Amino acid sequence: MKKLIFAASAAGMLLALTACGSSSSGSIEDSLATTTPIKHLVVIYGENISFDHYFATYPTATNPAGEPKFTAAVGTPAVNGLSGALLTANPNSTNVGNGAGAANPFRLDRVQAATADQGHNYTPEQQASDFGAQDLFPEYTGHAGSGGSGAFNTTGLVMAYFDGNTVTAMWNYAQHFAMSDNSYSDQYGPSTPGAINLIAGQTNGFTIGASSRSTYYVNDTQGGLTLINDVDPAGDSCSSTTDNGKFSGKNIGDLLNSGGITWGWFEGGFNLGLTNGNGTTGCARSTFSDTVNAATADYIPHHEPFQYYTSTANPTHVRPTSMSVVGTASDGGANHQYDIQDFFAAVNAGNFPSVTFLKASAYQDAHAGYSDPLDEQTFVVEVVNFLEQQPDWANTAVIIAYDDSDGWYDHQLAAVGNASFDATADQVTAAGKCGVSGVTPQAVGVAGTGPVNGRCGPGMRQPFLVISPWAKSNYVDHTLITQASIIKFIEDNWLSGKRIGGGSFDATTGSINALFNFSATTPNAALYLDPNYGTLLTAPPKGTPNDAVH
Repeated sequence: MKKLIFAASAAGMLLALTACGSSSSGSIEDSLATTTPIKHLVVIYGENISFDHYFATYPTATNPAGEPKFTAAVGTPAVNGLSGALLTANPNSTNVGNGAGAANPFRLDRVQAATADQGHNYTPEQQASDFGAQDLFPEYTGHAGSGGSGAFNTTGLVMAYFDGNTVTAMWNYAQHFAMSDNSYSDQYGPSTPGAINLIAGQTNGFTIGASSRSTYYVNDTQGGLTLINDVDPAGDSCSSTTDNGKFSGKNIGDLLNSGGITWGWFEGGFNLGLTNGNGTTGCARSTFSDTVNAATADYIPHHEPFQYYTSTANPTHVRPTSMSVVGTASDGGANHQYDIQDFFAAVNAGNFPSVTFLKASAYQDAHAGYSDPLDEQTFVVEVVNFLEQQPDWANTAVIIAYDDSDGWYDHQLAAVGNASFDATADQVTAAGKCGVSGVTPQAVGVAGTGPVNGRCGPGMRQPFLVISPWAKSNYVDHTLITQASIIKFIEDNWLSGKRIGGGSFDATTGSINALFNFSATTPNAALYLDPNYGTLLTAPPKGTPNDAVH
């Protein structure tokens, strides 16, 4: 059993407090007019996973002795994954440009869950595609691991993938609910652009707060800047003081506020007043993971997108006055920004916001280098188990999505849908080009004055799952969607289709509705999983599913 030095495993702790939680039936959220049966949306936003990294061989697992076993149901649909020559004669194994890192895709075992972080900046991800050949991942995004053997210890590690014996929960959720195999980042690049696109669909309109480097933005050709890489939000008390910035324009929080819809972003480590079991507190709160064999800070400022906008920021991490006001406009100055624990406490108090974004403490967010799929699995399963025991589960949908690919190999390249022509940063269709000038659409900036550079996309492909009584069962959808598709669903469901405007991708991205069956007469039953192994439980979990208090 894991021994995690942490104040509490939030979902596990609260699951121990109540078997079913408090009902919010008859709540404001339940009475709001929506275009679907969904009254509560919970987005679990993970870190840095490509689709092939988790689902390359789905639904076929290796099933070695002593590991959680996965056997697919008869009739399970295939995905656009890896098979045939892509596994045995992959172009990344034959391109001499990859040097000693040239490798075929290879399976990582459960004991190899902790890996090195791969390269995932805006330009290297484009270069890895090698103008559409998808054959230079080891050269441009690969980082060598250590302690393994063969390709694991070279830049060829970037070709590795997990199967249903490690990411067992994800595969089981895909079996019983719905997933997409055609979901992408709105643009190339790492966490911050992915987080901003999740809530605004627009990374233009960036302004520098402090800068010791210039690698995280490009000139947009309209007199402004577009963010392409990571930087902290200006003003956040936990941010870097040498590199930070903010965004103008609107985000989905602004639209939800205007519509009187309750919502919140809940991120591990946000409450600076807590002290973890290892004595860490404030911005330095940290948690030790046995899997990674290291501790990492719980809160990462550049993963918190609402902090970049004055209208939705809580720069000093003000606490809500009570759990009954979480998600409302009268939350005591917290401005809809909370700690991950506040979500579970609020739901248990009978207050389940309409729209919820969950960001795990860093050790559970799946980001290679400091997190891993096993710690991620514990968090995701505890959240879903908890929600499935709430009275409002009948009108809830959970989305599992990711901010970027970490640069992990993925064989599927989306056709360029939004052009960019920065002479240095863009490298998709030719040097200095992402798309064809005069042919490929190029979106306008936040001011709406003309097309801007720095938004080349769609970027890399990532997993996307929908867990809900209203999700289709054992279903794989192939509709092209992006991170901004989540915004579109929120807008269509609660806001009569109102859009953010200012060049946001919410106006042009695909819909996730095909993952649901809103006319179902027999909605999907709840699926309870073991948080450590991702395997099916025969009954709802009782008590604490993992060590809760340390």
